[in-house]
Parts: sequence; structure tokens; C-alpha cells
Amino acid sequence: MTLLSAPLNQKIGDYHTGTASVSLADPALLQATRLRRRQLSRMTKAYDRPTAKARLPDTDYAISRKVDGEFTCLFYRDGEVITLNPGGTIRAGAAFHQEAAELLSKAGIKQAMLGGELHVRHDTGERERVHDVVRVARAPESQEDIDTLCFAVFNIYDLDGQDLSMHYEQAIEKAQTLFADGKRIFPVETQTGDRAKALKLFDSYVIENGAEGIFLRSDSAGLFKVKPRHSIDLAVLGFSEGVDDRAGMLHSMLIGIVRDDNIAHVVGRVGGGYSDEQRVALLKQLNELGVESDYAEVNSDRVAYRMIKPGLVVEISCLDIIATTSHGSPIDRMVIEWDAEKSSWKGIRRLPLCSIISPQFVQLRDDKAFTAEDVGASQLESIVNIPTTEHGKLDALNLPQSNILERSVATKTLKGATMVRKLLLWQTNKAEISRDFPEYVLHLTDFSPNRKEPLNHEICVSNSETQIRELFNDWKKQYYKRGWTEQT
Repeated sequence: MTLLSAPLNQKIGDYHTGTASVSLADPALLQATRLRRRQLSRMTKAYDRPTAKARLPDTDYAISRKVDGEFTCLFYRDGEVITLNPGGTIRAGAAFHQEAAELLSKAGIKQAMLGGELHVRHDTGERERVHDVVRVARAPESQEDIDTLCFAVFNIYDLDGQDLSMHYEQAIEKAQTLFADGKRIFPVETQTGDRAKALKLFDSYVIENGAEGIFLRSDSAGLFKVKPRHSIDLAVLGFSEGVDDRAGMLHSMLIGIVRDDNIAHVVGRVGGGYSDEQRVALLKQLNELGVESDYAEVNSDRVAYRMIKPGLVVEISCLDIIATTSHGSPIDRMVIEWDAEKSSWKGIRRLPLCSIISPQFVQLRDDKAFTAEDVGASQLESIVNIPTTEHGKLDALNLPQSNILERSVATKTLKGATMVRKLLLWQTNKAEISRDFPEYVLHLTDFSPNRKEPLNHEICVSNSETQIRELFNDWKKQYYKRGWTEQT
């Protein structure tokens, strides 16, 4: 069975790219890729070095230097090779694809699914960065660019029907055998050892040579990654108070970056790293800065954050920053605008940003200001590739206005009381630029003063105008009968 049902788009030479929805012959391959990505995320525990020293089980591990690349699966079928990421991007025809096909064919393999990191190898020996993958794999400028793409195999999900993914040492040994002669496809650099050996390798790979981290695999203990913590300065946008025995103490801060002038982009929240004394003092300080906001967000206790006026900056540390979900979709966060005249925040729209993993409060930064220079996106971009970081001025962020397509009102009088039903159909004009909105919305307002709950609502959405108009007519027939009279 061929891997592709339609041709890919040529970039340079033999290198081609495409999307799963258009060119993938078997949609199950994308589902399998996403499943493996979710499994890896769910099963892996992330530690910094001190935590790893205290909490790593003292057992034997396969210890690998962590490659800073893009999670990708390589598929092989009878001489044909493609790679596929969880976002549905297909790539084929690079030198490492051709090398994989030759080595797997030479070994007599008929079909395979390999998990690995697609990355760029630098001639200078400089550490690989995921940003380079984004640049080279999506928009190469030359054949030399494409030839820097490499694939580091870290697991075998299928090898002629055999799944080795839960037998890590066996999978790595097999990968070492298959790709011993590989120049651009090869197994991840791996050694075996206990916890002490892992910590020594962390010091060598990460502290001395600047690697991203190490990855530990154990058939008995599971999966672990050990990374240094990142330090980031972010704007404090809001805060929430603790509940019950934590009342009178700070629960967490809502934090974000500054995009442009009075525009902030929410990153997330930081609820750890404070002493009890700091929680009390910070809550008092933040209470004095509270302002109004039409944008609302709640903490893990479902308590709403109270927004504060711009100005406060906090330093946090985190283990990791991720910019996509396990399905490869962007992580959208709310962009908000500060209105100085009204002393109030308002929500604008959600745009791609990131999630911070294991954030911890470090300190307030009185030497930093609410500016893009001090607390902008560049800090995040140095760690992870964010899909879209430049969104222009406020005019470019504001969503277009909706327009009403159909409106209908009907009334009915019963026991001297007038009941009203109103149907409203509108086009949002926002679906193409924001995943938060459908193209069309149909809304029913049903008012009856004699009911226990006088006002009811019903809503339906669609991206098909034909479908939503048919539903509008169906609702009129359903709700405008037995004495209901449509008003003109």
C-alpha cells in the first residue's frame, strides 16, 4: 500500500512537503502519530537536576542526550519513506529520507513506523535548535539547507508488525543495528546506567556542553526528562486569593508578555515558589492595584482573577515552554488591551502563544518595565518556536463585525400574558482568522412571563450557510405553531 494518495509540493530538488488532509493515503497514520505524541507527553515526568537527584528511582536507565528538534514519525512501506508530524505536515525526498529507505530496504524491512526528532545539524558543532527545523524544513533556501536535516530515532513503534515501544533498550539496540551506517538518520546517543550516571551525564551534556537536557527510559520505572530551568521576566496582569484556610494569602498570579504599547498577551499563571509570608505581602500589594476588566479568567479553584493596572513585572522559572498541543495545534491565549482613560482591561481575541511547564515564582523585578523590550515575546522565542508572534497594531487584532442575515419575531397571548419568541441568524465573519468562532450562529430567545424561568435560550452554530438557513426555517416551523403569530 502506497503512503501517499496525491503528490506533494516540490520545494527544492527532490524535497517535497504537503498536508495529511490532502496527500496521506491512510488517515490512520496521522492518528497513530498523534497517539504516540500524546503517550510520550503523558508518560514522561519532567524534572530539573535537584528534583531528579531527589526523586528519580535508583534503577537502570537508557540515558540519551535530548535532541532539540520536532517530534516526528517516519513511515516506511516497501521502499517509500515519508515523515509526518502531529500537525499533519508530510515531508519526503530529503537526504535522510533516502538514506532511511536504503538502510531499511537493505535490512529486509517491509514496513516501519519510527519515532524520532527531526533536527538540523550544524557543521560548526553548535547545538541543534527547533527554530532551525522550522526555518529549514518549511522554507529551505538551498539544497545545502535541506541536507542539514537529520532524524534521530528514539523509538520503534512498528517493525514488520513488531512494536518495541515499551521495550526501550531493545528498541535502541535495534535502531543501532539498523542505522549503524547512517549519516543523517541514526539512533539517539544513548548510554546505560543508574541515577548517579544520569546526573553525571546531565552535567556533561547540559552544564558543560549546553545540550537541551537528557532523556531517561526504563522498562520498570518509566520515562523522565531532566532539563535546566529557564528564567523569564513576565508582566503581572492579575491575581487571585486563596480559599478556606488559605484566605488572606495569594493563590496565584496571572502573567503574560507585552505585545505593543498597552497590549498584553496572557501566558498563564504562576502559583508556586512563594513562601507563606510572601503570599500575604503580595496579596496586600496586588489588592491596591486592582482595576476593572471585561475579560475574566479563573484559577484552579475556579476563583476569578482580579486584574491589576500595568506596571508590575515578575521573574519566574520554568522547566519547559511548549507552543503546540499533542495534536500539533497552536496553543491560543487571550490578547488584552489596557484602556488608560477607563482604567480597565478588555479582551481582544485569542492568538497563538505557548504554555509554561512547572512555573515557579522567583522575585518581583522592580528594575523592569511593562514594555515589549523588557517583557516581550523574544524571551519565549529563544526557547521555543511560536507559530505567530507579530500581529501588528490593535487595528490588526480587532475582529471584524458580525452581520445579521435573518431576524424573525413571533408572539402569542395566553391568559392575558404575551409570550415572545425571537430567531436571530448572523454571520460572524471571524471563522477564517480565529478558531474560537464558527462562521454562522442561530439563536432562539424564548420569553414567557408565566413560566418559573421566564427567559430561555437555544443556540446552534455551523460553518455552512446552506445548513444554517435550513435550520432557521426548521426552527420557525417548530416554534411558530399552535397560536404563534409571526410579526412583520
